[in-house]
Amino acid sequence: MKRWMLVVLVIVAAALLPLALNPTGYWIRVLTFTLLFAAMAQAWNLIGGLANQTSLGHAAFFGIGAYTSTILLLKFGISPWIGMIAGGALGGLAAFIIAIPTMRLQGHYFALATLAFGEVMRVIANVWTPLTGGPGGLSVPFVPPSFAAYSFKQLLPHTYIALIALIIVTVIFEVIRRGAMGYRLRAIKENPAAAEVIGIDTTKVKLQTAVISGVLMAMLGTLYAQVAVFFDPDTVFSAAAISIRVALIAILGGVGTPIGPILGALFIIPVEELMNDLFSAGAAGLSQLIFGVILIAVILWRPRGFITVFDALIARLSSRGVR
Repeated sequence: MKRWMLVVLVIVAAALLPLALNPTGYWIRVLTFTLLFAAMAQAWNLIGGLANQTSLGHAAFFGIGAYTSTILLLKFGISPWIGMIAGGALGGLAAFIIAIPTMRLQGHYFALATLAFGEVMRVIANVWTPLTGGPGGLSVPFVPPSFAAYSFKQLLPHTYIALIALIIVTVIFEVIRRGAMGYRLRAIKENPAAAEVIGIDTTKVKLQTAVISGVLMAMLGTLYAQVAVFFDPDTVFSAAAISIRVALIAILGGVGTPIGPILGALFIIPVEELMNDLFSAGAAGLSQLIFGVILIAVILWRPRGFITVFDALIARLSSRGVR
């Protein structure tokens, strides 16, 4: 079986799966967040996978997108669709500003710098109460259901919007990966000094990638706000819940590949929810402890990510097709 045929089958299955779930139930909500986090991890994969810059501050762009669209809706009645574009613009601007002084940093120095930026944004949102609601957070107001107002009675439309967002972000990732920018990023990833010698402006290429990643992450923040309905600074600017989680999803699935973040999200989000459902009533922290043990076991089993299982499956199906 060809790789593209399997991808088409997966997309068809993903489009049909929500129809089999209760439109007001718990698991369609889990599926919606799984698709959303897969898209977020794909956006992170641009800078973390292709440019090899391990960002731990993507929650900053995510939170900017969530707050921008919600504040525009609350104060001016502007549709979240337009707010999503405004949030993307602000997220790209924020990525540009933070990337200028940090793009020459490498490894853990870059990770710490981006982590600090995310924490600064969380503190600002907590103290700027008149605009952000402070620690009390913001609630997305209910308006009559309509596509133009991005308001729906059930979760099903949100699920399909998250699926479309995942497809769009994945296509953008693949276009960049296969294009000239992708070749430049791979050269930078292998050897930045050698890339500069052959004429690649490494800072400019990484800056462009960071801005695209920031724009996409901020726009996905709007989708999260519309699904979650309520959020506060400690949720959308959280390093653990957003920045580290999307990096973990991409790394566990297969960093630098278009399929990796999808595989990672399909494992991490449902398993985490299942552990919470099974063990959260037993003892405090037990579900997170078991989830952590499972993650360690998976990383030891597949240190290069689930993409190796996916590639082995494709190879086996292809060999059967040849026979």
